[in-house]
Amino acid sequence: MSQPKKRITVGILAHVDAGKTTLTEAMLYAGGQLRRLGRVDHGDAFLDTDALERQRGITIFSKQAVFSLGELEVTLLDTPGHVDFSAEMERVLQVLDCAILVLSGADGVQGHTETLWRLLAQYQIPTFLFVNKMDLPGAGRSALLAELRGRLSPDCVDFGAPDPAEEIALRDEALLEAYLAGRSLPTKEVAQLISARRLFPCWFGCALKLDGVAEFLRGLALYAPDPVWGQAFGAKVFKVARDPAGARLTYLKVTGGSLRVKALLRGDGWEEKADQLRLYSGEKYQLLDTAPAGAVCAVTGLSRTRPGDGLGAEAASAPPALEPVLRCQLLLPSGCDAHALLPKLRQLEEEDPLLHIQWNEASAEIRVQLMGEIQQEVLQSVIRDRFGVEVRFGPAAICYKETILAPVEGVGHFEPLRHYAEVHLLLEPLPPGSGLHFASRCGEDQLARNWQRLVLTHLAEKEHPGVLTGSPITDVKFTLVAGRAHLKHTEGGDFREATYRAVRQGLKMAQCQLLEPWYSLRLELPADCVGRAIADLQRMEAVFDPPDLQGERAVLTGRAPVAAVGAYAREVVSYTKGRGRLTLALQGYAPCHNAPQVIAAAGYDSESDSEAPTGSVFCSHGAGFYVPWDQVRRHMHVDSGLSFEKPRPALSPPVRTGPVHYAGTLEEDKELEAIFARTFGPVQHRDFLYYQNARQAERQQAAGPQAPVHDYLLADGYNLLFSWDDLKELAHRDLAAARQKLMDTLCNYQGFTQSTVILVFDAYKVPGGAGEVERYHNIYVVYTREAETADMFIEKATYGLAERHRVRVATSDGMEQLIILGHGALRVSAAAFQQEVATVEQRIRALIAPT
Repeated sequence: MSQPKKRITVGILAHVDAGKTTLTEAMLYAGGQLRRLGRVDHGDAFLDTDALERQRGITIFSKQAVFSLGELEVTLLDTPGHVDFSAEMERVLQVLDCAILVLSGADGVQGHTETLWRLLAQYQIPTFLFVNKMDLPGAGRSALLAELRGRLSPDCVDFGAPDPAEEIALRDEALLEAYLAGRSLPTKEVAQLISARRLFPCWFGCALKLDGVAEFLRGLALYAPDPVWGQAFGAKVFKVARDPAGARLTYLKVTGGSLRVKALLRGDGWEEKADQLRLYSGEKYQLLDTAPAGAVCAVTGLSRTRPGDGLGAEAASAPPALEPVLRCQLLLPSGCDAHALLPKLRQLEEEDPLLHIQWNEASAEIRVQLMGEIQQEVLQSVIRDRFGVEVRFGPAAICYKETILAPVEGVGHFEPLRHYAEVHLLLEPLPPGSGLHFASRCGEDQLARNWQRLVLTHLAEKEHPGVLTGSPITDVKFTLVAGRAHLKHTEGGDFREATYRAVRQGLKMAQCQLLEPWYSLRLELPADCVGRAIADLQRMEAVFDPPDLQGERAVLTGRAPVAAVGAYAREVVSYTKGRGRLTLALQGYAPCHNAPQVIAAAGYDSESDSEAPTGSVFCSHGAGFYVPWDQVRRHMHVDSGLSFEKPRPALSPPVRTGPVHYAGTLEEDKELEAIFARTFGPVQHRDFLYYQNARQAERQQAAGPQAPVHDYLLADGYNLLFSWDDLKELAHRDLAAARQKLMDTLCNYQGFTQSTVILVFDAYKVPGGAGEVERYHNIYVVYTREAETADMFIEKATYGLAERHRVRVATSDGMEQLIILGHGALRVSAAAFQQEVATVEQRIRALIAPT
């Protein structure tokens, strides 16, 4: 048997009950891996190998299967669909070459589906879609495709349609030329579009009846990405588990070179031997001598690996985007020794680091963080089966976090007798969801490099408690700006103490804010229940858009605090008599809606927390003495030179004054339409056909301009940012600064050319974003609403402008170029517009240069 030419790792993801496991069975059966189809309801699915999974009928743990599609070898990684096990799913995303997203045709896009979609975009994973259960009553194929395009991406294309070539060609200029010339679309170029996430192929069928599965597999084999592997060894760890005999398994993907059995693997401070390389497919495995690049295998003999670790040339992964939002106390049975159980529980934490198992010495409690009730029940079963202990859980509490609102300097000093270390840190707020970042700008003439590295290590090695409730700090950048060591008396532990105290002292000095987790929500219900729903959402302190009335149905979308939502989904079912549905997805952390009450209830005294002191220790007359946080600066030995008396440069885009919010399309939102009418003239609503209007526009251009009233330039902001080399380089370091530079450049351009500039930025990934139009100096800046891309906005704007004005659009987006031509506007490529701007800048400099 010949060796496959190509090897890929494919993940399969879905909202629970979409039929993911059934599709997996069908794919393995069609791929020759299975001789008979198993079923979830029969408890014999190939990859539901755990007793808990068979009992509950859901996937809880990620699994692996290997099968071939011709010369393509596929490693299929099955992931949990239930939201409570999202952490297990997200860990798998680190090693995927592409993904299969499964949706139920009866339910369409659900809340967790959108969460999965955002994660796939964050990890930049090419995605194939399979809409399952098309044999059940529900929306038709065209309506489902419209929903996919509206809620996921406008680049979703039905590859099972009789002729999808036209839709595919719209996504790329070269493909469009081939299509218009009557040539077939090159497979390689289509695959490249999919790999670049500019095209999302969709198939429709019924996995249980094998309907559409063969066509889907042919498409996967035809358009799958072709990974390029490095020559040097590298591997990414994505899972830690234990086999039935208790052996510790490290699941990893080889991303470069190869891994041989008995090879030495090194991590942060450890070196261990790979005893066995197991290639799993379902419950069974085969032993390998060598795992080549692209292979996914389980390695025994490694005791210190963690999910997300990078080995060899592979870097470690960023922290996960999804985190538990609930914290529970683990209640032990009478006579159970908590200290004896705790090391066993650490095994579970190795497998799922987000459990965050904590021992509270003061209250003698074990605490654990969880996603929800189902995960709680599963964890209870795992502890019983593996360790023989019947645990219970106390009431769930919300996991809060804290951050700061303005830059501040934190100082820490540790100088008992014969010890010395001093640390100065700059604490700066970061955008929501950024986590913690660490840097140094301290000169080595002041503090040696080894001490600086030690400070950064201590900053990153633990969760730092806030001073409001003791909750973890997030969205803060810590920068080492100054420090001092003693030639004889400084030890490593001294800088640990000084660093921790600098963090705490800075937090005491800062303006702190309490954060809580929020859900994004979508509430579908009968129109006659809207009043009740709005009142409920207002009571929850939710932020939501006006209801979207669709005949006798209504849809409300928005976001709400997790703590306030509670069991509201059950209430919806009750008061709508089963006709309503609430879908929720974790959106991230935002300011707490009832912070004063939460802070008071926590009763946290930061100055009495002996495990996280806020003050420092100094030495006088041979003895150490404690200095409270608010007096520490008077005793410091080093001056960092930082001053916060004058306003600091903005770390984000300029504050927008008087923004105009809009929540619907241009046709629906009268307020925005009025603004456009006042600014750009009446909006003309016209139907168009892409190709006919493109040719018509070319004829109009050939005939010359028809006395335009005014010149307008619509600029696709992010296309320009990532097409101009100088802005692209700046954007990788500081996106806000790049946006600011582009805005200032276009202000100068408009001032010289006297054309009206409308700069459009995609904000469609901003959850709950209502969209904004602002005046920045002499140009207009538009931030699109959620689910609206820049090209969609530009398409609407050109409706009214191109009829009576000379309109040009600066962009490099192929699909947008076609739409622009269809409306009679002129397209300017990003490169050509950059040359034009450079010429304008030269002429401006010549005018102001001294003679």
